[in-house]
Amino acid sequence: MPWDEIQFPRSMLHLEPPVRRKAIEIANALLREGYDEGRAIRIAISQAKRYVHDAAAAPPRPERL
Repeated sequence: MPWDEIQFPRSMLHLEPPVRRKAIEIANALLREGYDEGRAIRIAISQAKRYVHDAAAAPPRPERL
């Protein structure tokens, strides 16, 4: 079952919204690849936390003119 920002696994409830959005995106991709739900959720939460943390720590990109 694909998830969205309204219906998502209960284990994602405690996540900050940017992390939750990314976790939902990753989990849905993993489900399409055939992962079972439990494993997809665990991987997605872990990867989303890393992704958002790394994005916040990265220096800002210069704007293109």
